Amino acid sequence: LGAYLTTSSLCFPPHHPYMVPPHWYPLVCSFYLNFMNKDELSVNRSNGFFFSASDFYKSVFGKKVYKIAIDAGCSCPNRDGTKGTGGCIFCSQKGSGEFSQKKELSVSQQIENGKLLVKSKTKDNSYIAYFQNFTNTYGDSKSLIKKYNEALECKDIAGISIATRPDCISDEILEGLKLISEKNFVMLELGFQTCNEISAKYINRCYENLVYDECVLRVRKECPEIHIITHVIFGLPGETEQDMLNTIKYVVDSKVHGIKISVLHVLKFTKLFDDYMAGNFKCLSMEAYFNILGKAINMIPPGMVIHRVTGDGAKYLLVAPEWTADKKKVLNAMKKNFTKNNVKQGSFKLKT
Repeated sequence: LGAYLTTSSLCFPPHHPYMVPPHWYPLVCSFYLNFMNKDELSVNRSNGFFFSASDFYKSVFGKKVYKIAIDAGCSCPNRDGTKGTGGCIFCSQKGSGEFSQKKELSVSQQIENGKLLVKSKTKDNSYIAYFQNFTNTYGDSKSLIKKYNEALECKDIAGISIATRPDCISDEILEGLKLISEKNFVMLELGFQTCNEISAKYINRCYENLVYDECVLRVRKECPEIHIITHVIFGLPGETEQDMLNTIKYVVDSKVHGIKISVLHVLKFTKLFDDYMAGNFKCLSMEAYFNILGKAINMIPPGMVIHRVTGDGAKYLLVAPEWTADKKKVLNAMKKNFTKNNVKQGSFKLKT
C-alpha cells in the first residue's frame, strides 16, 4: 500500500475522491486500515447509525477536530441586487453567521478568539477554519484567497471549510482553491436546500438545479482533492416527504462527498417569519422530522459523510420549531427513533 501511494493517486471509500498529497500518506494508510476487513455498512459508525463528521475527521486526522466560524466580510448575489434582493427567505440578517467573529477583525484574530470559545471542549487543539456566513467565494478573488491562506497559516488549523453558492465560484477562485487543496485539507459547502424548482423559487435561491450540477462536476474535475458538501433543508413550505427524499437522491446522484441535513428553522426578521406568522405553513414536528430523516439516511451510501442531521441556531432568533432549542433532548429522541426504526446508512439501495 505504501509503495502504491508513492506512485499513484488514490481514492477514499465511495464518494471520497482525493489525490493524496505526500504529507497525507500516513493519514490515508491509517484511514484505509480502518476500513479493511470490515463490513461497509458498519465501518466508522461511532453513533451506530451513520458516518458522521466526527468519524470522518478522526479517520482523516486521527483525532477530534472542531470548527471555528470565520466571517470573510462577504455578501450574496441574491441580497445585493445582482440576482435578487433579501437573500434566501430563511436566512438571518447575519447570513447564518450568528456564531462567527466580527468581520472587522483579521482572519488570524478571529481564529484566536474562536479557539478560546471551544478550548474547554478539546485537548487535541486541532481546528478547521469555517468561512461560514453569506457566500464566501463571492467577492474579490485575490482578497478571498489571501484570507483562506491566512487561516491555514495559523497555528493548530488542520484545514478550511468554505460555505458558498454553486453560482459563485469563479475561475480565479477555483484555480486558487486548486493550488490550496493540493497541500491542504479543503471542504467546499454548497447551499442547495432542495431539488424542487418551485420550492427553490419560493425561498429566493435564485439559481436553477442545473447550476448546481455543473458546479459539482466542475469542482470534482478541476479540484479532485476538495471534499464537497451539500446543504439540504427538510420541511420547506409545500414540500411533501417524497419531495425531501427526492432531494436526497438528487444529491447522492451528484456524487458529492458529504451532506448536511437540517429541519427548517423560522427566525425573526426574515421573510419566512412573515409567512409563518401569517399562518401560511407549519413546521415539522420532531417525530415527523426524524421519521423522514431516518429514511433519508437509509438512502445515503455508506461512504458519504453525513456532516449534520440537526441544527441549533441562535436561540434569541428562533421562533419555530421550538423543539429544536433543546439539543440534548433532540439527540436523545433521535437516537430512540433511529433505534426503533432500525436506521442504518446505506441500508436502502437506490436505483440508478
